Amino acid sequence: GCSKISDTTAPLPGLKKKNTTWVIVGAVVGATAVLLALAAIAFLFIRKRRQRKVVNSSSKLLKYRYSGSGGTPTRSRGGDMESGSSQDMGNRFSYEELEEATDSFNEKRELGDGGFGTVYKGYLGDGRVVAVKRLYNNSYRRVEQFVNEAAILARLRHPNLVMFYGCTSKESRELLLVYEFVQNGTVADHLHGPRAAERALPWPLRLNVAVESAAALTYLHAIEPPIVHRDVKTNNILLDTDFHVKVADFGLSRLFPLDATHVSTAPQGTPGYVDPEYHQCYQLTDKSDVYSFGVVLVELISSKPAVDITRQRNEINLAGMAISKIQKCQIEELVDLELGFESDPATRKMMTMVAELAFRCLQQNGEMRPPIREVLDVLRAIQDECLGHKDGGGKGKDFVEPFSPNTVHAPWDSRTTTPNTSQ
Repeated sequence: GCSKISDTTAPLPGLKKKNTTWVIVGAVVGATAVLLALAAIAFLFIRKRRQRKVVNSSSKLLKYRYSGSGGTPTRSRGGDMESGSSQDMGNRFSYEELEEATDSFNEKRELGDGGFGTVYKGYLGDGRVVAVKRLYNNSYRRVEQFVNEAAILARLRHPNLVMFYGCTSKESRELLLVYEFVQNGTVADHLHGPRAAERALPWPLRLNVAVESAAALTYLHAIEPPIVHRDVKTNNILLDTDFHVKVADFGLSRLFPLDATHVSTAPQGTPGYVDPEYHQCYQLTDKSDVYSFGVVLVELISSKPAVDITRQRNEINLAGMAISKIQKCQIEELVDLELGFESDPATRKMMTMVAELAFRCLQQNGEMRPPIREVLDVLRAIQDECLGHKDGGGKGKDFVEPFSPNTVHAPWDSRTTTPNTSQ
């Protein structure tokens, strides 16, 4: 009969070999794809990491914005100070644009000399009037200063700080910073400078200048890490058309690390304003700003410059002169009598209180000076007193009149002399 056919079919010759080949090809292609993907990821990671590289230590400063009264900063989200983006440094301007805005840095456009550079008035193409700081070519570590100042200013927001618009790239042929133009001049101009004859700053306005300047410094000292201005003086306090304060020139400012009690650097600042402790041991703290602000307070009540070589030898330095007059109860020989010191008892009282507050700020021992927050609180209480008299009322029920120690080295019990005006 017929032979039996098997139910199972034998594999065709060569089929097993072809299947093995396709498996090998697939594995190779898959492995290659994985390697290419890993290489692409690694490339993107390295590139992103390079872009995030921090240029200098100012990257530690977080973005803060002004909130409420009294210079209290609040933290808002933002990148590192020096991520390299134009947003971190403010707007970027070309050198040619600013050269045209200042009429090739014409001497007639010069506004004055600030920290590390000359400031010029400029007109941008969009119609804005600006102040352009041109850094000196021989400035010490000028590139570092440029990056530091630009990064700090781009992050700060306070109504009594000058607005920062932007800068040129640090690779530019010159390093230029662009600020808002504050057109009413400096406090120094109005107190004892070319505009002093205008007598545009009566006592209430001077007191408000003190309050707003202290508010700006309180803001700088309160952010984390705190910023020490380093060059507080009436030439760096600008006034707008309504005589509101704009504190300017952060060319000497530095970040103040949280884990440090002082920052040791070469002597900086302006003669007549510099903390005497700083000259002796090169230690800089926020109390150095308080000392300088004490000099500003004396200028406001006296209309005298911080240094004047035409005065008697022991009175050339205004701080020393003020300490001497206050200790001897001779305030009338220090103050500007035309402000109403003799004619108005209320003004006399308030000017005396400001003089005594300045005395506290000017103490030789930095630890004995009040923090700027306390200075601001006292000034606001004095201002409330001023407004109270103007409205026909008396002093507030919580107001405690300060008194002066009889020596610059005497301790001052701030718990019994500082009005409780904190919010």
